[in-house]
Amino acid sequence: MLTAFARAFKTPDLRKKLLFTLAIIALYRLGSHIPVPGVSYKNVQICVDSMGSSNSLFGLVNMFSGGALLQITIFALGIMPYITASIILQLLTVVIPKLENLKKEGQSGTSKITQYTRYLTVALAILQGTGLVATARSGALFTGCMVKDQIVPNRSIFTTVVMVLTMTAGTCLVMWLGELITDRGIGNGMSILMFISIAAGFVGALWQIKLQGKIADGWVEFGVVILVGLAMVALVVFVEQAQRRIPVQYAKRMIGRRAYGGTSTYIPLKVNQAGVIPVIFASSLLYIPALIVQFSGSTAGWATWIQKHFVKGDHPYYIAAYFLLIVFFAFFYVAISFNPEEVADNMKKYGGFIPGIRAGRPTAEYLSYVLNRITWPGSLYLGLIALVPTMALAGFGANQNFPFGGTSILIIVGVGLETVKQIESQLQQRNYEGFLR
Repeated sequence: MLTAFARAFKTPDLRKKLLFTLAIIALYRLGSHIPVPGVSYKNVQICVDSMGSSNSLFGLVNMFSGGALLQITIFALGIMPYITASIILQLLTVVIPKLENLKKEGQSGTSKITQYTRYLTVALAILQGTGLVATARSGALFTGCMVKDQIVPNRSIFTTVVMVLTMTAGTCLVMWLGELITDRGIGNGMSILMFISIAAGFVGALWQIKLQGKIADGWVEFGVVILVGLAMVALVVFVEQAQRRIPVQYAKRMIGRRAYGGTSTYIPLKVNQAGVIPVIFASSLLYIPALIVQFSGSTAGWATWIQKHFVKGDHPYYIAAYFLLIVFFAFFYVAISFNPEEVADNMKKYGGFIPGIRAGRPTAEYLSYVLNRITWPGSLYLGLIALVPTMALAGFGANQNFPFGGTSILIIVGVGLETVKQIESQLQQRNYEGFLR
């Protein structure tokens, strides 16, 4: 594999793409450390040092921003607005016929949907930036910090507007950097930036677990985390690569004097067809009750109950709700992203059929049956992976910032596999050995 790395950098066009991608990544990480105008950088560092980087309410967004959220930098929102906008547009494509027709138009329709995604990203960035500034001003971003009220010393409207516009511009710049990587670099730009954001906090999170450990100065806990992480990476790679291949046979057709068709292929149905989307949906939905309680400041019975059961994230009610929501969203997302009737109609149109299954409606029913069968283990696997940060190493005092779990490990392994495949495909154009033998 090291030889393949050297060969990749010896290839001129591939080396150019790799160096360009690395330069964009360096620029992205630099922006993650530049504070927003109007923020007291000294007080922010005091709060971060005193409380750590884990925050049960803002942990997901902070992870996607590479720790820039709690630092309140120009890239504080990161790519989260773009991810949210992409998911919303993907869901609306199923609901709104006009968007569905645009999707069927090919490249031109996809370009229009991408443009709508950019507009929605800007709107969400303004909304989330305003919420982040309001949270920082109220001191709710660092609950319990001594100087939490002095994070934004100047409370004027002009300063607030400048902060929101700066964060929105930072989100637009991140979106542009991601598209530059997609066009001129290696891999999907947004996925690469997401990968870098999550990986940036790995070293700090691992060292924090070591410092919090109690057995042999924390080295036992550190070693257990590494072993659990390696086991989880192996499990995620195994399941992410697993797929059910449904054979498809195309009948021969005579057009003029030539015979077309007669080929055999297959429909690959992944065990985890939904990817990491159900985990993001479930996490976001469970943040809403805690955010409502925090911003309302209510001390009523319902607020106390939510504060007790849904804020820390280790209560059995929270764990059960989180697991059930992941399973539900896994089935929901698969249902809207894969349409068995459409696949069956396309197969019938081009003379394809599944051996032993009649074309048309029986094929759609068979595909739906198989999809439901493989979605069950996929959804249970997602729930198991997502609950590792809460349940594994609880006896060692591991916090919500456990690095090898949930959304982080799924994204890192998925993006890593996809990027390696793209590099390998470009290497195979010049050398049949590829990237991994």
